Amino acid sequence: MEISALTRSVVKRNHAIIAPDGYINSNVPGWTNCTVNVIINEQMGARLCQTLITLREGGQLLGRTEASQIFFYVVGGQVQVTVDGQTRQLTEGQYVYVPTGQEYRFEQPAEGTQVLTFHKVYEPLEGHDAPGVYFGERDLSKAPVYMNDEALRIQELLPNELGFDMAVNIFTYGTGGHLPMVETHIMEHGLMYLQGQAIYMLDQQWYPVKKGDSIWMAPYCQQWATAMGQEPSVYIYYKNVNRFPTVI
Repeated sequence: MEISALTRSVVKRNHAIIAPDGYINSNVPGWTNCTVNVIINEQMGARLCQTLITLREGGQLLGRTEASQIFFYVVGGQVQVTVDGQTRQLTEGQYVYVPTGQEYRFEQPAEGTQVLTFHKVYEPLEGHDAPGVYFGERDLSKAPVYMNDEALRIQELLPNELGFDMAVNIFTYGTGGHLPMVETHIMEHGLMYLQGQAIYMLDQQWYPVKKGDSIWMAPYCQQWATAMGQEPSVYIYYKNVNRFPTVI
């Protein structure tokens, strides 16, 4: 018998580990016949929202982006997506970026299809057009080596253009792969593990993490990670980019 008072989830001032064992379901208008878990949002101090949606047969996600852009990534299963007059079938590892002011429709999912989302209020940049709808897919062949370490590879899922104020990447750690330094930076992160296990250091605290776990990191939360086990450690992560670091 499991002790119900035990969890790997931790919520701190500048970081959080959210394990699936503590999920409580939410209702989102327009998202029907599905289970919605809000994993990260502004009420914990973040400036992004991250959700995980599990669709049942006949489930739908209907909505319109307003101030926030949304990045949708299919973690598993398949679903039909219509946005900006384009209809596509998305399967595991495929995604769509929906900019502000766009209607979207996800329907005809396979039972149990899971979709991860990242939401961010869009910040226009004078002289640069806002991005349009963007489709893509996970592809390790498009993930160059990171910092000359063959055990580390990062695929950038969105174009590296100034019109974008958010980036979403997939970071793959091979066996023995680890960050080459303790990172200390202004960017905020939301992430979810897609494969494997790891040890993550956040603000001098050490955490075991695995597939299905999510992490929030506030700006300047120190971070370091190493793969653990006998398979690659892979996570998808958000960060804010390409805007002035201060409002002053």
